Amino acid sequence: MRIVELIIDELDENSGIDAISLVENPAIEENFLALSKDKQYKFAEVDKEKRLLLGAILVPNKPIYRKDGDEEYYIYFTKDTVRKAAELYLSKGNQNNSTYEHFEKIRGVSLVESWIVEDTEKDKSALYGMDLPLGSWVGSLKVYNDEVWNEYVKTGVVKGFSIEGYFSDKAERPKEQIKDELTKEIEAGKKLLKIKENLVRYTFETYNDYPASASNNAKRAIKYKEENNIKCGTRVGWTRARQLAEKKNISRDTIARMASFKRHQQNKDVPYDEGCGGIMWDAWGGASGINWAINKLKSLKWNYLILGVIQALEMAKEVVCAKMAELMLESAVMAHIKHKA
Repeated sequence: MRIVELIIDELDENSGIDAISLVENPAIEENFLALSKDKQYKFAEVDKEKRLLLGAILVPNKPIYRKDGDEEYYIYFTKDTVRKAAELYLSKGNQNNSTYEHFEKIRGVSLVESWIVEDTEKDKSALYGMDLPLGSWVGSLKVYNDEVWNEYVKTGVVKGFSIEGYFSDKAERPKEQIKDELTKEIEAGKKLLKIKENLVRYTFETYNDYPASASNNAKRAIKYKEENNIKCGTRVGWTRARQLAEKKNISRDTIARMASFKRHQQNKDVPYDEGCGGIMWDAWGGASGINWAINKLKSLKWNYLILGVIQALEMAKEVVCAKMAELMLESAVMAHIKHKA
């Protein structure tokens, strides 16, 4: 498979990174840390939170899978390109440019710290348990936007950074040493990917067996919102309502968020025209939808256990563990099948 080095064309004023996107699945596979004053979330102390997201923005010599049409290939950036990208991003004044999933521009998110890892042991990122190679571009984003912080960061909807920009194809294979490193990492990734694919139907299923009454509750809430132009709820809440109303499949994470909405049940009887409690309760499926979600989570506990094993294995860097990993996962799957039977 082709391996392409991307570079910054210094003669092209558009070359470089335009924005940093908050995403659920960062291509560089490095999640950020959400830092508060006490390094954990405390809803009673929201006003004291630093609201900082610290993480890797770009990692050198990290193979990133891409597919254009029928062509599959990997791209990577050298240490020099990573450094140039970091410098250009700030010199062009792009520190306030942020998006959500490379689609929606968001305001109130700014890059307030930016540095290149020069010493893996003494670097600030190491204080937070990050194991990043030399030459990595690390940054801290300050989240001033209440909706982004509460609905996307705290809920775990977004987990890392991803870049947006324009780069040139160097149109040559990487040097042998770098090529060997990339090839080893690609092969390790392929082995774990194969293991994950064998488990995908057990672990990453989506579901739409929630009751019809949950869909009807969501439809009723959406209809009232559209007819009366109310300002209740968040984009996440109304996205969930549309999924339920259209009987779409939802993931385990979405089911977990539905179940957690149980905490708002004290407001479920508030009339639509007197407040937001009742309409948002129905938007999330109402009592039938939320109770379904709670029971569904219990039935999926084995799937979640296997997912935890996979995530732990992905954190392991040694390829030599692949065979052992495969045996562990096969045992977990057999236990899961026996449990379901």
